[in-house]
Amino acid sequence: MSSWNDNGQAQFVSDPTAVYRSDFFPGLGWMLTRHTWLELRASWPAAFWDDWMRGAETRAGRQCVRPEVCRTYNFGKKGTSKGQFFSQYLAGVTLSTEWVAWTRQDLAFMGDADAYRRYFSAQVAAATPVESADAARATTGDVALPYDDRVAFSRHATALGIFKEWKDGVPRAAYEGVVTLRLNDGATRLFLVPSAFLGAARAQLIAQSRAERAWSGEDDEGASSDGAEEARERAKRADVEPLMSPDERRDDA
Repeated sequence: MSSWNDNGQAQFVSDPTAVYRSDFFPGLGWMLTRHTWLELRASWPAAFWDDWMRGAETRAGRQCVRPEVCRTYNFGKKGTSKGQFFSQYLAGVTLSTEWVAWTRQDLAFMGDADAYRRYFSAQVAAATPVESADAARATTGDVALPYDDRVAFSRHATALGIFKEWKDGVPRAAYEGVVTLRLNDGATRLFLVPSAFLGAARAQLIAQSRAERAWSGEDDEGASSDGAEEARERAKRADVEPLMSPDERRDDA
């Protein structure tokens, strides 16, 4: 768990209660379980341990939890990294000033990798697709800006003004390749998302929606061919609870 967001500059954050899973080890203000420390300590490097932690072999499929708004700050240019990225990115990071009653937040699904993936995928699937950073800035609500490869990601990242850097195939702050940030003083939430993830997320929600209609005996005629409206309607429930199968909903009733 980390208190740092690599894209935590004031123009990209707004919600102090928002937290996300990430495949990228943030490297600031972090803690880990004793079990994980005992596993890693014998191989701990003398320098650049943050990059070592980001390697696929060390990460071993593990993920971090990070906030949208940082709770820690990189305060200077001096250090082992010799001020790398400080002026361009780190100096503008904003700290949270709002107290959050975390014990009153329902974050149980954050601890379940499968539940979180269903929840997050629903949000991405329901987002309005856009083709450029300018189009994202001209839209409010959730938007999805797809990319097919690292070249396309770098082009979008440059236009947005966020980190272009990847480590061992993972963009900074990304979850399964998806980088999430705010625009327009928080009025827009942007998912910079791999095209494959976006397609799979929408397919999952469409299948879920149709399965529920079939179970309830509703007619599937008239459904949107691309499933966008189905995804948006299905995601409304995902805003308040992790997705469940029709059988799980029946058992829970």
